[in-house]
Amino acid sequence: MSVSYPTFTLGNTLTTEQQAFFDENGYIHFSNFLTPAEVQDIVDASEEVQQKWISGNIDKVNGVPVKYGKDLNGQPIVQRFAFINQHTSVLSNLLKDYRLQALLQLIGPGARIGENEKDGMVLNHYVNGPESTFTQMGWHTDGLRDIFLSGKLNPMLNVGIHLSTLRPENGGLRIIPGTHKQNIFSMLFRKKYFIGHKPDRNELAITPNAGDLTVHDGRLWHRVAKSNVVGEASRRRVIYVPIIAGKYEPKHENSPTLLYQRLAGVILK
Repeated sequence: MSVSYPTFTLGNTLTTEQQAFFDENGYIHFSNFLTPAEVQDIVDASEEVQQKWISGNIDKVNGVPVKYGKDLNGQPIVQRFAFINQHTSVLSNLLKDYRLQALLQLIGPGARIGENEKDGMVLNHYVNGPESTFTQMGWHTDGLRDIFLSGKLNPMLNVGIHLSTLRPENGGLRIIPGTHKQNIFSMLFRKKYFIGHKPDRNELAITPNAGDLTVHDGRLWHRVAKSNVVGEASRRRVIYVPIIAGKYEPKHENSPTLLYQRLAGVILK
């Protein structure tokens, strides 16, 4: 469903209202985290990295597969960059923004920005064209990975930094508020992981402006909806950065490609 919801401003620390809203709903939306000029600098930097990876035939970064596709003109593009913060100072510097430290409060002691863990800073580039291989993502929770790997559910938040202005018809993030409070059975079996795309009557369309920041709990059911428009109007870019706790597990150039990462190449269309 498409409904309006409150947005906030991110400062040095979270307010009591902001903390309470997140605790209740499992997500929060902050407006105007980046200026239009900063957004453009990031897009430009990502395109520079893209050219290096295409020229160098880079297929994995720290064991995580790079997802390639075709742009509207048939030229190759990177549609999912993992650990992009390690490949451009523009994005590594973004992680130093003092306001991001305020978000650690949402987990509490031991929380950290996972710039070298999980998939690091990920930049997703969606475009709905005839040769695109990355237009949507089915229902999932981010907590499944921890259960799959270790049997233990660790705290995790996904911080989204939005580089495109979206309306519901543009597709994008859909969440089911409050599902971060569900039990393990519901987290495992409520939806068909990644292959289920059917809208949920309780879902909420996240509709950011370029430069906005969102946070959602890793236990929350969410999907990425396909754009109902095609061509240039469908183009959208978003960065995701994990906030995590628990054992420090950095990735490196010799890290293995995990089974679920191989499967993602098949099911994330």
